[in-house]
Amino acid sequence: MRSHELYSAVDPALITQMLDWFRANDRNVYRSAVATLAQNRKLRPVFVEKKSMAEQYAWIAKTLQIKACDTIGEHLLQAWLMAGNQGMLAAFCDGMGIPHDGKGSVVGDLPKKIDAERLNTAVDRLVEGGFDPKLVAVYLHCFNMQVPGGWPELSAKLAEDSRLALA
Repeated sequence: MRSHELYSAVDPALITQMLDWFRANDRNVYRSAVATLAQNRKLRPVFVEKKSMAEQYAWIAKTLQIKACDTIGEHLLQAWLMAGNQGMLAAFCDGMGIPHDGKGSVVGDLPKKIDAERLNTAVDRLVEGGFDPKLVAVYLHCFNMQVPGGWPELSAKLAEDSRLALA
């Protein structure tokens, strides 16, 4: 699943949560995203900036669903997950036995293969540990984008586990 497909499938409340986080914690990324998305649509950023916040969010969410905006969409998801959801990322890496920097950023190479049993246990811990299952699903989809074609075990888990529905 590519990022534009993820934005099409995800609960809009999660996109709002992401945009709220950027506005509160990293306005430069928010402004840069608006400028880049506007440029991709052959618009000036002021066109978007003059809209109300709700209209800006709706426009951004709609624009991130366009294939041409895949790169910026993936970047936004990664930045939000890496900076705003470090506890969840670290818990997943711990559960999978993947070395990380304590904040969920993988140290070294990504694993070539994922152990299905460890994956099941790690996902159970995240979902039962209080993390929003929709956020867990978004993270796992993003993690799966890190290797061409994704990991078969993770792809199967995302397809089969009803707790990991995006919307």
